[in-house]
Amino acid sequence: MSASSVHQSADKRENDGRGEQDAPRQTLVRMSYLDAIVQAQIEELERDERVILMGEDIEVYGGGKIVGRFDSTRVWNVPISETSFTGVGVGAAITGLRPIVDLSIASFMYLASDPIINQAAKLRYMTGGQIQVPIVFRCCMYYGMSIAAQHSDRPYPAFMNTPGLKIVCAASPGDIKGLMKSAVRDDDPVMIFEDAKLWATKGDVPTDPNYLIPIGKADVKKVGTDVTVVAIAGAMRPVLEAEKVLSKEGISIEVIDPRTLKPLDLETIVSSVAKTGRLLLVENAHRMCNVSAEIAAGVCEVAFDSLKQPILRLCAPDVHVPFSPALEAALYPTNVDIIAAVKKLL
Repeated sequence: MSASSVHQSADKRENDGRGEQDAPRQTLVRMSYLDAIVQAQIEELERDERVILMGEDIEVYGGGKIVGRFDSTRVWNVPISETSFTGVGVGAAITGLRPIVDLSIASFMYLASDPIINQAAKLRYMTGGQIQVPIVFRCCMYYGMSIAAQHSDRPYPAFMNTPGLKIVCAASPGDIKGLMKSAVRDDDPVMIFEDAKLWATKGDVPTDPNYLIPIGKADVKKVGTDVTVVAIAGAMRPVLEAEKVLSKEGISIEVIDPRTLKPLDLETIVSSVAKTGRLLLVENAHRMCNVSAEIAAGVCEVAFDSLKQPILRLCAPDVHVPFSPALEAALYPTNVDIIAAVKKLL
């Protein structure tokens, strides 16, 4: 695919983020990020009778269409006991089902971390490949909503350090649908971290029930020449806003969405940095040991000679999320911050 064709496609899709390589000439329907997730689950439940959905308040968090469509053997509303029902999901996966475990708020992943880390992630290795654990752990990162420290974390970096887990964190409706479906069909445990800031975002989504996006493949949302900007999850929105402003000033940035955090498609990022010579990393997780730190280290290891300027990172500081809306709003990178950082690199 030529750079010009990618650029034309990127101009058309704006916040949708579907790479042409992912959805060639398919019938598209415009829908929200949340609706795309629900549609992906419905399609997989209908496709494979082994797929089940279990979790807390499923009907509250966009699952009303699912609850009304499938009986209690396929959709399980469970008590508020994350460690327990996550363990049940792991056991179900071992015995032949393909569970989607909906933990709702991402901070609840801490309570479920024992069965996720000590069981789901390790059992294939510890049994010499005799046991597969085809399970999806779904959660949503609620932050910027004044719900205080115990409910506002973005904990995906903590799980990146665990071998055996695949981690998805997509930023567009088309991407989350294709990756959710790939996760359900994967024979290893996959964690899906959704960003509540993206739930209302709309985009064109393929209707093909076999539409898949491969786990571990990044997507170039905007083709550019001056600075490579990698945005994680909800950080994509201010990055695309900044891109519009910068383009009017004659500054061309290449915007990349990793989509999958583990395995990480470092090759796409390195190829872009080889072209631009400059790298800005933007995410809303805490700065210490986040995915931006991993990307920065990887680029320095294999493409240090390509860099014309030091790598810059815009992230949340290492503080707990305050309840005060005014204080919390100051934690996350804005389009103004991104514009200033891009200009600093030039």
